[in-house]
Amino acid sequence: MINKTSHIKISWIIAAVAAFLFVPFLGGVHLFDWDEINFAEAAREMIVTGDYLTVQINFQPFWEKPPLFIWMQVLAMKMFGINEFAARFPNAICGIATLLVIFNIGRKIRDNQFGLLWVLAFAGSVLPFFYFKSGIIDPWFNLFIFLGIWFLVRYSNPADSAKLRNAAFAGAFAGLAILTKGPVGFLLIALTGGIFLLFIKFRLKVKFVDVLVYFLMLALVGGSWFVVMILNGQLETVIDFIVYQVRLFQTKDAGHGGFFGYHFVVLFFTVFPTSILALKAFRNETIDNDLHRLTKKWMLILFWVVLILFSIVKTKIVHYSSLAYFPLTFLAAGFVYNAWQNKHEWSRWVSVTVIAVAVLFTIPVTVLPFVDTIKQQVIDMNVIHDDFAVANLQADGGWRGFEFLPGILFLSAIIFVFIKVPKTDVLKRAVSLWVITLLFTTSVIMLVVPRIERYSQNALVEFYKSHAGEDVYLKNIHFKSYAGWFYGATTPPKNQNYYDGNWLLTGDIDKDVYFVTKIQFTERMLQYPDIQKIGEKNGFVFYQRKSGQ
Repeated sequence: MINKTSHIKISWIIAAVAAFLFVPFLGGVHLFDWDEINFAEAAREMIVTGDYLTVQINFQPFWEKPPLFIWMQVLAMKMFGINEFAARFPNAICGIATLLVIFNIGRKIRDNQFGLLWVLAFAGSVLPFFYFKSGIIDPWFNLFIFLGIWFLVRYSNPADSAKLRNAAFAGAFAGLAILTKGPVGFLLIALTGGIFLLFIKFRLKVKFVDVLVYFLMLALVGGSWFVVMILNGQLETVIDFIVYQVRLFQTKDAGHGGFFGYHFVVLFFTVFPTSILALKAFRNETIDNDLHRLTKKWMLILFWVVLILFSIVKTKIVHYSSLAYFPLTFLAAGFVYNAWQNKHEWSRWVSVTVIAVAVLFTIPVTVLPFVDTIKQQVIDMNVIHDDFAVANLQADGGWRGFEFLPGILFLSAIIFVFIKVPKTDVLKRAVSLWVITLLFTTSVIMLVVPRIERYSQNALVEFYKSHAGEDVYLKNIHFKSYAGWFYGATTPPKNQNYYDGNWLLTGDIDKDVYFVTKIQFTERMLQYPDIQKIGEKNGFVFYQRKSGQ
């Protein structure tokens, strides 16, 4: 029945449901340090300065990211104002676009049924869904890389005669990936394509004109901003950008380190339940469709490239391996599709693993609403040896008493599915798990995440918001945060001494300065007698230094 329905009609339904899922409540919680506030602040500073070419943070050139995603946020802020909703709106659009893309690619690979299963696998996984409600760069970055690879898949398909067009689109999307986050986008595509060529022993007819067009599009799109920057006299910023990209692979950036298997663990647990279903598709299997077989080969290579590359990279951040969402969801959809055609079976270990991981999700979500009730006993037990963490717990989470329900209902629903749906009906089991997880993730975002934020950064953000628009300097000291600039609505400083931290602490300042530090650093502030403590809350300590003293 589904396969007889017009793909255009299904696409409209997917777009409408995706919009309903991803757009509401985008502004329900403050932007999170560092990444969300970082990118939103760059967009805000573009609007404040009117300089839409240079990415800036604290009104100084910021060489870590190219501007494409920042431009998207600028457009959203022009429409909706400078706020959390606008900062996250581009990724809600990306969520709609991603689901439409994978549905239409899926139906070309197999049929409408496969396309819808791929959509459900993506939207019905915890972190892939969550990222479309965020304000980070990676959803668009990953989509562009995936599309760059997809057109290479089509180019490598002997049955697809549009070689030149596929090469052009592949190069253009690779260029967009570079313009979104940097050359690592092309690196991932190049590694995937290179390993594919090795795998097939270079038995692929490639015309010189196709290669020329690919790299021409790559250069025109991906290099456009860099060329304009150089012509605008900002060669140094471009060089700093390249140096930063190299450093990410060699060092633990910004304190984000981790063990070698970090991303194995991250993908297994955060792409629940899809990661578990995908395990069944990693083995060799008979696929009677040439394009499906070819695409699976590319997707397996992409998965291992992402996993191995970012396991080698010293910097370990959760979203670094998020490109693997595409191959994981593809593989899971393939397993369910083949099982629906009686080519796979639902194993007992799949059920056991799904329930075990569901329990791991349920426990914290169920316990967290009772933190305010038990936190004093935990503090008195002296089992937490971090003063800042203890002070965080002093916050009022604002729990209303029913926030534990998503966790209980989530686990109960999963167990109910395994009891009521026979293992022979793999399609119904999988679809039920994805829908349940989608509803669970949505409820956690709405009910739990805003309460968690009250313990972590809410006091800091609210302090800066209370001084937004004042003719003062705002400065966090001894810790890194972008919150002061975005939520303090800072403007370009007229006095360049502002960038000298010692001048703010001891110099002849021309206006008041508000400092924020963490509770463990308060002793360091005692050496400045004219800086007065004016308050503290939930681990953050606030100071003021008045001008003329």
